[in-house]
Amino acid sequence: MPWASWGLAHVRKQKDVPKFGAGSSRDLSSNFHYIFSNSLANPRLFFLAMPPSTYARAAKVVCGFGAVAFGVYLGYENRHRTTLRASWTTNFKPSVEWDWNWDRREPSSLVKPSKTEDEKDSNEYNVKVEAVKSKANRHLIFIRHGQYNMSPKSDEGRKLTGLGKEQATFTGKRLQELSKELGDFDLVIQSTMTRAMETAQIISGFLPKVPSKSCELLREGAPIPPEPPIGHWRPEPSQFYEDGARIEAAFRKYVHRADAEQTVDSYEVFVCHANVIRYFVCRALQFPPEAWLRISLNHGSITWLTVRPNGRVVLKALGDSGHIPVDKLTTS
Repeated sequence: MPWASWGLAHVRKQKDVPKFGAGSSRDLSSNFHYIFSNSLANPRLFFLAMPPSTYARAAKVVCGFGAVAFGVYLGYENRHRTTLRASWTTNFKPSVEWDWNWDRREPSSLVKPSKTEDEKDSNEYNVKVEAVKSKANRHLIFIRHGQYNMSPKSDEGRKLTGLGKEQATFTGKRLQELSKELGDFDLVIQSTMTRAMETAQIISGFLPKVPSKSCELLREGAPIPPEPPIGHWRPEPSQFYEDGARIEAAFRKYVHRADAEQTVDSYEVFVCHANVIRYFVCRALQFPPEAWLRISLNHGSITWLTVRPNGRVVLKALGDSGHIPVDKLTTS
């Protein structure tokens, strides 16, 4: 017997169930209840046992549910696609955005805004902004001093070791080679601590035309409590409070974009200390400053930061010590 004939015959044999198409919603509900319960045993029954009128009404219901389900699916897909677009390659929103006014020298922050929307005022404002814009790169080359004698308690006694003087000599030769490519350096600035001044003196012998000066702000210290902390080095909170303010002042004094009056690129050499250099790097790149102790620098190494006119900062070298023979490398 064909399946359709069997289905209709089977349903009509059930005397306790009203015939399909009786017209009332209650009858329709009863018929659907019967069909659903029996279709578990035979799925064909649900579709094959319906007369045309009931099938049409059921089809409308199914289509309605289908439309709703499809709408829900599209909504999910849209949300899902939005999540996918927020990826590393498309429409990515950074967790921390670059602060273009990090040195407080963004041109728009140096000029008072126009009081009105008048075209004349707007033109004058634009002229003033252009006038204070930086036009040149600043190349900041930081040198860590050579190895020194750590036994004496006073700074005066902590002088360079024989190896430390060799390291300073290698670094001086390297800077001399760079000056042949880049041109003369503009200035050498050294910390006032003994080991830094001795290192700077050796380096200056290879850069005889470059003026030099000392700055107490560049002295070694504890810039900020490191994260993660390190067990064998735990300065007192008061030391972080004092040294941190001084080292931050040094950063603000020396690490910034060029003044508007500067029209050519400049190259400045700073002879100072590992903690100061590492802190400067984190601050300049807008990394968490407490990460400074995650960086290691060899004695006599070269770290090179470039500050672009638009405020962008580029790290061209970090702790470069390739100019020093391997058997002459030290960190402490």
